[in-house]
Formats: sequence, structure tokens, C-alpha cells
Amino acid sequence: QVQLVESGGGSVQAGGSLRLSCAASGYTYSSYCMAWFRQAPGKEREGVAAIYSDGSPTYADSVKGRFTISQDNAKNTLYLQMNSLKPEDTAMYYCAADWGATAIQVLGVTRRCRISISAYRYWGQGTQVTVSS
Repeated sequence: QVQLVESGGGSVQAGGSLRLSCAASGYTYSSYCMAWFRQAPGKEREGVAAIYSDGSPTYADSVKGRFTISQDNAKNTLYLQMNSLKPEDTAMYYCAADWGATAIQVLGVTRRCRISISAYRYWGQGTQVTVSS
């Protein structure tokens, strides 16, 4: 049974930083995608960043240069380092995982992960991030 458990959310002032973690268990695929999504009150869930099993990242334009996605394969843990936080980053942040063709985009010899909600079957419960001005 796949389990994804997020942690690290909290309240921070604008300009501050937070690091989110997602502990994954229940799967042993060598080719997979993991991603972060967020959902603000009254808004649709949106993709933030994704990472392929070889470490190749993909970012949404809104967070490029501020957020960094990474993973520790030995600990089966996904991270999202968030710097220069803005009030508009306030949202519930969700971790997601999948290893199917809907998530993995093949670009020649390169693999990238989509950050589309429909591409992921497995989701965590979320962790709240609140950024005050």
C-alpha cells in the first residue's frame, strides 16, 4: 500500500523559508515521478514541482528560482525547499507519486515528470503553509 506523509508546513513571514518533506513507502519502482502540488482556499489545485527518479526536476513558472525539489533515495523522502516566500504561496501543499506513462514524459533519452494533477494516482494528506505579509 502506497503511503505518502507530508510534514514541515507552518507559518512564516514573507521573504522567509520553509522546507517540506514527504516520506514515501509501499513501492519499489526504479522509474517513477514524485511531485508537489498546492491548493489555496477557493482555488484549484495546481502543480508546483516534480522530480524524476534520476533527479531531473520540473518547476511551475510561479516558483522557478525560489523553490527547489529534491529527494533522498536512501530515506525514500521527497523535499521542497521554499525560499523568498510570498503571501500568494499560502496553500495546503500535497505530495504525489506515480510511475505510469501519464506521469513520465519521454523526451528522447531524457525523462521528465509532468506536474499535472491527472498524472498522479497517489497522494498524501497535505501540510499547510501560511505566509504573512
